[in-house]
Amino acid sequence: MSEKRVAVRPDSDAREIILGVDTHRDFHVAALITMNGSLIARKRFAASALGYKQLCDWARTFGDLRKAGVEGTGSYGAALSRQLLTAGVEVIEVPGVSRSKRKRQDKNDWIDAQAAAQAVLGGRAVAHAKTGDGPAQIARIYKVAKDGAVKSRTQTVNQLRSIIVTVEPQLREKLSGLSIPSLIQACSKLDHTRSGDPLMGATCFTLKLLAERIKYLTEQIRQLKCRLSRLLKEHFSELMATIGVGLDTGATLLIVMGDNSHRINGESSFAAMCGVSPIEYSSGSKQGHRLNRGGNRQANAALYRIVQTRLRYDPRSKAYLERRQREGKTRREIIRSLKRYVAREIFALLHPPRMIDT
Repeated sequence: MSEKRVAVRPDSDAREIILGVDTHRDFHVAALITMNGSLIARKRFAASALGYKQLCDWARTFGDLRKAGVEGTGSYGAALSRQLLTAGVEVIEVPGVSRSKRKRQDKNDWIDAQAAAQAVLGGRAVAHAKTGDGPAQIARIYKVAKDGAVKSRTQTVNQLRSIIVTVEPQLREKLSGLSIPSLIQACSKLDHTRSGDPLMGATCFTLKLLAERIKYLTEQIRQLKCRLSRLLKEHFSELMATIGVGLDTGATLLIVMGDNSHRINGESSFAAMCGVSPIEYSSGSKQGHRLNRGGNRQANAALYRIVQTRLRYDPRSKAYLERRQREGKTRREIIRSLKRYVAREIFALLHPPRMIDT
């Protein structure tokens, strides 16, 4: 892909332009348009510190760059988004084109980059990108590593159990019926060198290796939980003191909010991001609201867990449940309402977030 330039008559000496970027792992494709939608130029840059600087410098040679539409601001475009934000450019998250729409139109990196800029110009993309430079980004990094370790530990435990099912009866009877901690401890003490049977030796060696892997992953999970807990208590102590908010739920909601909470217009926008804003579903004399299947589903699940905890331990939530049930509401409808109330409460605790001291 070589640089492509399109001759466009300048509107002024310092015309305002919009940048669109289609991001990839190793390179980014950028396109520039004027405020009337005319294409100015397109070029590919390396996904590196030098490449990001070159992209910003290149764009500003064509005019006044104030807005940029970037795909994947939370993944491949995260570092570029931070570079643009540092340079004073407003970065807008541009969602990918839906599969049904993609089938009806051409696709290549140049088209995607120009479409990103057009989405910003046309107002189809309005969500501001996260800055990714504070507690929320740190929490995201810790949580990604912790969730991965938890998943790997679960897989390893399942592998260990599946092997035990097929071992010799003498060893199987010794290990069956043990709790997970006791089973791991027993497997870690197995000695494969004492057995004269090659199959038994291989089995004991593998079980010991899996047990040691589980111990290693457990220690990693513990360290990550400690760091995540310390981070949240230091910067969001009121959030962690809220009834029903635990380590995972608090971190999930903080990550959705991001470090630059000003990008969210208000608590109603935050509720929509979490998929708990009511969607009217009325016809004739029947008035009601239906389930919102949009938004961040992990945040939605976190709010659900908070509500379930409050319905068990919080007197106010119990009283609300009883009152609404007397009014004829179902438990499912009541939980939806409570999730909306909790979202409002969480937003007030996270906005504005306290930044890390430097």
